[in-house]
Amino acid sequence: MAYMSMGEAHRRITEYLNSFSDAVSSQDGASFKSLFALSSNAPSLLSLADALNIFQDANRLIKQSDNYSQFADILVPLFRSLQNYRQNNLLEAYNAFEKTANAFIQEFRNWESAWALEALYVIVYDVRVLAEKADKELASNGKSPEKLKGAGSVLMKVFGTLAGKGSKRVGALYLGTVNLCRSVIRSIETARIFDFEEFPKRDKVTYMYYTGRLEVFNENFSAADYKLSYALKYCNPQSSANIRMILKHLIPVKLSIGILPKSSLLEKYNLLEYSNIVQALRRGDLRLLRRALQDHEDRFLRSGVYLVLEKLELQVYQRLVKKIYIIQKQKDPNRAHQVKLEVIVKALKWLEIDMDVDEVECIMAILIFKNLMKGYFAHKSKVVVLSKQDPFPKLNGKPQLIEDVIPIWQSSYNLGPVSSRS
Repeated sequence: MAYMSMGEAHRRITEYLNSFSDAVSSQDGASFKSLFALSSNAPSLLSLADALNIFQDANRLIKQSDNYSQFADILVPLFRSLQNYRQNNLLEAYNAFEKTANAFIQEFRNWESAWALEALYVIVYDVRVLAEKADKELASNGKSPEKLKGAGSVLMKVFGTLAGKGSKRVGALYLGTVNLCRSVIRSIETARIFDFEEFPKRDKVTYMYYTGRLEVFNENFSAADYKLSYALKYCNPQSSANIRMILKHLIPVKLSIGILPKSSLLEKYNLLEYSNIVQALRRGDLRLLRRALQDHEDRFLRSGVYLVLEKLELQVYQRLVKKIYIIQKQKDPNRAHQVKLEVIVKALKWLEIDMDVDEVECIMAILIFKNLMKGYFAHKSKVVVLSKQDPFPKLNGKPQLIEDVIPIWQSSYNLGPVSSRS
């Protein structure tokens, strides 16, 4: 830090306070928001922090001026937070900034219009960022991380404020926390106070991405497919990183409804961890699927898609039986629909999967129950008798929903559906 005189420190603090007062008076939201962006490490705020560490009487400046005193509950803890953030005292920085956030929310409620909405977005963002940093500091000192929970309470206060009457409602769609997202989404979707199409495209994409991920978590794949496909369709085509984030969650959903990505897509967006899973589905290779899940277990767990991918085992079994059926059809078309369980056991043994006939019979029963196969058991002869018409139904079951999505994936993103031939 370069040398700064007492007079220069006083000047910089006064300059900041005047900027604050002027922004409020003129309702200049763009200028106002920059005054709260601690985590941005903006040179002006770093310089202000240095000035505050030299001039120790800033609180008196705030409380003695008619222009600033009414905002003392915002400014005093904000200055304290800025000083601590500059000195890397992250826990104290968060505690002070939380007080600023609560005071700002109260003041925001009193303003008739939503002119300070952008500043509120900045505060909400920094509440989360500072909470994460504070929790890391707590954890490193052997203490329980708890500040993100406190940040969640602040965000719910913000949501309650924005969901009220008037023009401030337009901000409510932007905000939420992971652990409280269900109640927030329910409030948004049941209130019927928004026209979703009126929101900026980038915010609609963000909303659909995160709610789509929640649908994946809840195993509501039709809703997840719609929301994540929407996010993919309208995502900025230049934002490769964002497209990759969407595809990380959309590909497992597509796999679960029988749509496989082409290898060129996986290569383009560096999603090669899905390559062997796709190959396993194409071949009916249970060994390859399990190996792929084991090799990339940590990555899939972090993405929250491991359980979705694990459930693809049933599709792999279906594909294996289908391959046996096709081979039998080439040899003896009249008896191709009769598949001996013993043949399936041998195929699995060739894949180094040890199962007895009873275990295979149980799996075949599940496939029939799940409508992945049409047929019945001839229990005494240990044979699966497949339907002569459409023995392997399509997985999606809702072509009208998928048709809206497939053109996007095939033309724009080079994806294709599972072929009915092998």
